Amino acid sequence: DPARDIDDPASSIFCTHGAGFEVKWDEVDSYAHLPLLNLRRADEPESVAAPRKIARSVADGGAPELEKELLAIFERTYGAIRRRDILPMQALRSDDKRELIRALEPAEEFVLVDGYNILFAWDELKELAKSNLDAARHVLMNLLCNYQGYRGCAVILVFDAYKVPLNLGTVEKYHNIFVVYTKEAETADSYIERVTYELRGRRKVRVATSDNLEQLIILGHGAVRVSAKSFHDEVFGT
Repeated sequence: DPARDIDDPASSIFCTHGAGFEVKWDEVDSYAHLPLLNLRRADEPESVAAPRKIARSVADGGAPELEKELLAIFERTYGAIRRRDILPMQALRSDDKRELIRALEPAEEFVLVDGYNILFAWDELKELAKSNLDAARHVLMNLLCNYQGYRGCAVILVFDAYKVPLNLGTVEKYHNIFVVYTKEAETADSYIERVTYELRGRRKVRVATSDNLEQLIILGHGAVRVSAKSFHDEVFGT
Protein backbone atom coordinates (compact mmCIF):
# COMPACT_ATOMS: atom_id res chain seq x y z
CA ASP A 1 0.00 0.00 0.00
CA PRO A 2 1.86 3.18 -1.16
CA ALA A 3 -0.10 5.28 1.32
CA ARG A 4 1.58 3.42 4.21
CA ASP A 5 5.14 3.87 2.94
CA ILE A 6 6.66 6.47 5.29
CA ASP A 7 10.15 6.30 3.74
CA ASP A 8 9.00 7.07 0.19
CA PRO A 9 5.52 8.58 0.53
CA ALA A 10 3.28 8.95 -2.51
CA SER A 11 1.96 12.34 -1.39
CA SER A 12 3.30 15.74 -2.46
CA ILE A 13 4.14 18.92 -0.58
CA PHE A 14 2.61 22.11 -1.92
CA CYS A 15 3.80 25.53 -0.78
CA THR A 16 1.79 28.69 -0.24
CA HIS A 17 3.21 31.90 1.27
CA GLY A 18 6.19 30.07 2.73
CA ALA A 19 4.23 27.26 4.41
CA GLY A 20 4.08 23.69 3.13
CA PHE A 21 1.13 21.30 3.32
CA GLU A 22 0.67 17.67 2.31
CA VAL A 23 -1.48 16.74 -0.68
CA LYS A 24 -2.45 13.08 -1.30
CA TRP A 25 -1.37 11.67 -4.65
CA ASP A 26 -4.93 11.35 -5.93
CA GLU A 27 -5.72 14.99 -5.03
CA VAL A 28 -2.76 16.63 -6.78
CA ASP A 29 -4.73 17.54 -9.91
CA SER A 30 -7.17 19.61 -7.87
CA TYR A 31 -4.34 21.64 -6.28
CA ALA A 32 -1.89 21.92 -9.19
CA HIS A 33 -1.83 25.27 -10.94
CA LEU A 34 -0.78 23.74 -14.26
CA PRO A 35 -0.99 20.40 -16.06
CA LEU A 36 2.22 18.41 -16.36
CA LEU A 37 2.63 19.38 -20.01
CA ASN A 38 1.74 22.94 -20.89
CA LEU A 39 3.17 23.89 -24.26
CA ARG A 40 3.47 27.44 -25.49
CA ARG A 41 0.85 28.47 -28.04
CA ALA A 42 2.08 29.83 -31.35
CA ASP A 43 0.57 33.25 -30.65
CA GLU A 44 1.69 33.42 -27.01
CA PRO A 45 4.55 35.83 -26.12
CA GLU A 46 7.54 34.46 -24.23
CA SER A 47 6.86 36.71 -21.22
CA VAL A 48 3.57 34.83 -20.71
CA ALA A 49 4.85 31.35 -21.55
CA ALA A 50 8.08 31.58 -19.53
CA PRO A 51 6.63 30.93 -16.04
CA ARG A 52 4.95 27.73 -17.23
CA LYS A 53 8.07 26.58 -19.04
CA ILE A 54 10.21 27.18 -15.95
CA ALA A 55 7.76 25.38 -13.68
CA ARG A 56 7.81 22.37 -16.02
CA SER A 57 11.62 22.34 -15.94
CA VAL A 58 11.56 22.09 -12.14
CA ALA A 59 8.89 19.38 -12.20
CA ASP A 60 11.00 17.34 -14.62
CA GLY A 61 14.06 17.61 -12.38
CA GLY A 62 15.78 20.25 -14.46
CA ALA A 63 17.09 22.23 -11.48
CA PRO A 64 20.64 22.70 -12.89
CA GLU A 65 19.16 24.22 -16.05
CA LEU A 66 16.64 26.36 -14.17
CA GLU A 67 18.94 29.21 -13.19
CA LYS A 68 20.41 29.50 -16.71
CA GLU A 69 16.92 29.63 -18.20
CA LEU A 70 15.68 32.17 -15.66
CA LEU A 71 18.65 34.43 -16.25
CA ALA A 72 18.32 34.15 -20.03
CA ILE A 73 14.64 35.13 -19.91
CA PHE A 74 15.20 38.06 -17.56
CA GLU A 75 18.24 39.32 -19.45
CA ARG A 76 16.32 39.26 -22.73
CA THR A 77 13.48 41.19 -21.12
CA TYR A 78 15.23 43.55 -18.67
CA GLY A 79 18.87 43.62 -19.73
CA ALA A 80 21.99 41.81 -18.58
CA ILE A 81 22.38 40.88 -14.92
CA ARG A 82 25.90 41.74 -13.82
CA ARG A 83 27.03 39.36 -11.07
CA ARG A 84 30.33 39.00 -9.29
CA ASP A 85 32.17 35.70 -8.98
CA ILE A 86 31.37 35.07 -5.34
CA LEU A 87 30.81 32.40 -2.73
CA PRO A 88 28.13 29.68 -2.97
CA MET A 89 25.37 29.30 -0.39
CA GLN A 90 26.63 28.77 3.15
CA ALA A 91 24.69 28.44 6.38
CA LEU A 92 25.34 30.28 9.61
CA ARG A 93 25.29 28.31 12.82
CA SER A 94 21.92 29.72 13.89
CA ASP A 95 19.32 32.37 13.14
CA ASP A 96 20.89 34.70 15.73
CA LYS A 97 20.54 38.29 14.52
CA ARG A 98 23.78 39.47 16.10
CA GLU A 99 25.74 36.69 14.38
CA LEU A 100 24.25 37.72 11.05
CA ILE A 101 25.17 41.37 11.64
CA ARG A 102 28.73 40.41 12.58
CA ALA A 103 29.02 38.41 9.35
CA LEU A 104 28.05 41.51 7.35
CA GLU A 105 30.35 44.00 9.04
CA PRO A 106 31.94 46.36 8.12
CA ALA A 107 29.16 47.30 5.65
CA GLU A 108 28.04 50.90 6.09
CA GLU A 109 24.57 50.39 4.63
CA PHE A 110 22.12 47.55 5.26
CA VAL A 111 19.13 46.79 3.01
CA LEU A 112 16.55 44.42 4.47
CA VAL A 113 13.99 43.02 2.03
CA ASP A 114 10.58 41.66 3.07
CA GLY A 115 10.71 38.75 0.62
CA TYR A 116 7.10 37.79 -0.01
CA ASN A 117 5.88 41.37 0.29
CA ILE A 118 8.20 42.37 -2.55
CA LEU A 119 7.72 39.18 -4.55
CA PHE A 120 3.94 39.57 -4.74
CA ALA A 121 4.17 43.33 -5.34
CA TRP A 122 6.32 43.04 -8.47
CA ASP A 123 4.28 41.97 -11.51
CA GLU A 124 7.13 39.97 -13.07
CA LEU A 125 7.64 37.83 -9.96
CA LYS A 126 3.97 37.61 -9.00
CA GLU A 127 3.15 36.07 -12.38
CA LEU A 128 5.98 33.56 -12.05
CA ALA A 129 4.93 32.70 -8.47
CA LYS A 130 1.53 31.56 -9.73
CA SER A 131 3.33 28.76 -11.54
CA ASN A 132 6.28 28.09 -9.24
CA LEU A 133 6.93 29.94 -6.00
CA ASP A 134 10.42 28.50 -5.58
CA ALA A 135 11.43 29.71 -9.03
CA ALA A 136 10.12 33.19 -8.20
CA ARG A 137 12.16 33.22 -4.98
CA HIS A 138 15.33 32.32 -6.87
CA VAL A 139 14.75 35.03 -9.46
CA LEU A 140 14.40 37.58 -6.65
CA MET A 141 17.54 36.24 -4.98
CA ASN A 142 19.55 36.57 -8.19
CA LEU A 143 18.25 40.06 -8.86
CA LEU A 144 19.31 41.10 -5.36
CA CYS A 145 22.77 39.57 -5.91
CA ASN A 146 23.13 41.84 -8.91
CA TYR A 147 21.79 44.80 -6.88
CA GLN A 148 24.27 44.15 -4.07
CA GLY A 149 27.18 43.92 -6.49
CA TYR A 150 26.25 47.30 -7.93
CA ARG A 151 25.43 49.08 -4.67
CA GLY A 152 27.97 47.46 -2.36
CA CYS A 153 25.52 47.39 0.56
CA ALA A 154 24.72 44.45 2.84
CA VAL A 155 21.52 42.74 1.65
CA ILE A 156 19.35 40.56 3.89
CA LEU A 157 16.37 38.91 2.19
CA VAL A 158 13.77 37.61 4.67
CA PHE A 159 11.05 35.06 3.86
CA ASP A 160 8.20 34.06 6.16
CA ALA A 161 8.23 30.43 7.27
CA TYR A 162 6.45 31.04 10.57
CA LYS A 163 3.56 28.67 9.78
CA VAL A 164 5.82 25.66 9.22
CA PRO A 165 5.56 23.42 12.33
CA LEU A 166 8.79 22.87 14.29
CA ASN A 167 10.68 25.10 11.88
CA LEU A 168 13.85 26.39 13.58
CA GLY A 169 14.62 29.03 10.97
CA THR A 170 17.68 29.25 8.74
CA VAL A 171 20.15 31.90 7.62
CA GLU A 172 22.08 31.09 4.45
CA LYS A 173 24.62 32.99 2.39
CA TYR A 174 23.54 32.92 -1.25
CA HIS A 175 26.43 34.28 -3.30
CA ASN A 176 26.82 37.84 -1.96
CA ILE A 177 23.55 38.20 -0.01
CA PHE A 178 22.04 36.54 3.05
CA VAL A 179 18.69 34.74 2.81
CA VAL A 180 16.66 34.24 6.00
CA TYR A 181 13.73 31.86 6.49
CA THR A 182 12.09 32.78 9.77
CA LYS A 183 11.43 30.22 12.48
CA GLU A 184 8.04 28.99 13.65
CA ALA A 185 5.88 31.80 15.11
CA GLU A 186 8.21 34.51 13.76
CA THR A 187 7.11 36.64 10.80
CA ALA A 188 9.39 38.43 8.36
CA ASP A 189 8.11 41.70 9.85
CA SER A 190 9.20 40.80 13.36
CA TYR A 191 12.59 39.53 12.18
CA ILE A 192 13.25 42.75 10.26
CA GLU A 193 12.14 44.83 13.23
CA ARG A 194 14.61 43.03 15.52
CA VAL A 195 17.50 43.51 13.10
CA THR A 196 16.73 47.22 12.69
CA TYR A 197 16.70 47.47 16.49
CA GLU A 198 20.14 45.82 16.71
CA LEU A 199 21.50 48.20 14.05
CA ARG A 200 19.93 51.39 15.41
CA GLY A 201 22.35 54.30 15.46
CA ARG A 202 25.22 52.21 14.05
CA ARG A 203 24.50 51.86 10.34
CA LYS A 204 22.32 53.32 7.61
CA VAL A 205 19.39 50.91 7.31
CA ARG A 206 16.76 50.73 4.57
CA VAL A 207 13.82 48.31 4.55
CA ALA A 208 12.15 47.34 1.27
CA THR A 209 8.47 46.67 1.96
CA SER A 210 5.05 48.10 1.25
CA ASP A 211 3.82 47.25 4.75
CA ASN A 212 2.79 50.63 6.15
CA LEU A 213 2.37 49.31 9.69
CA GLU A 214 5.95 48.10 9.72
CA GLN A 215 7.08 51.59 8.76
CA LEU A 216 6.03 52.99 12.13
CA ILE A 217 8.27 50.57 14.03
CA ILE A 218 11.34 50.72 11.81
CA LEU A 219 11.23 54.52 11.76
CA GLY A 220 11.51 54.40 15.53
CA HIS A 221 14.72 52.42 15.07
CA GLY A 222 16.16 54.98 12.65
CA ALA A 223 15.54 52.92 9.50
CA VAL A 224 13.99 54.18 6.27
CA ARG A 225 11.24 52.35 4.41
CA VAL A 226 11.46 51.95 0.64
CA SER A 227 8.20 51.06 -1.12
CA ALA A 228 8.00 48.00 -3.36
CA LYS A 229 7.60 50.23 -6.42
CA SER A 230 10.60 52.42 -5.58
CA PHE A 231 12.72 49.37 -4.81
CA HIS A 232 11.67 47.81 -8.11
CA ASP A 233 12.98 50.89 -9.91
CA GLU A 234 16.27 50.66 -7.99
CA VAL A 235 16.82 46.96 -8.67
CA PHE A 236 15.87 46.98 -12.34
CA GLY A 237 17.81 50.19 -12.86
CA THR A 238 21.11 48.63 -11.75
